[in-house]
Amino acid sequence: MDFSKISTGEETEVRLTGRLEFTDHDRLRDIVELVEHPGTQRFIIALSELEFIDSAGLGMLLILQEEAESRNVKMIVRGARGDVKRSIDLARLDEIITIEP
Repeated sequence: MDFSKISTGEETEVRLTGRLEFTDHDRLRDIVELVEHPGTQRFIIALSELEFIDSAGLGMLLILQEEAESRNVKMIVRGARGDVKRSIDLARLDEIITIEP
């Protein structure tokens, strides 16, 4: 998995590409640091270019949600499609995380 970020004032968007799986756990810390950026009020995880997510990747989204909540930052997962969307739907993450098309 690779990621890039775009920060615009109070919003930080992280775009994930490739595959999000267990082996990416070490990179999660880098993304958590972006949640901690002073002034961030909305944290967007853009998944439109993510090709695959496994159960560990779904767990990482939940960890990011917890980190955002603990800092009063609104996290939104946006643009999931194909198998990634199906995995998110099956895990019912929409009951915990705000999911946008």
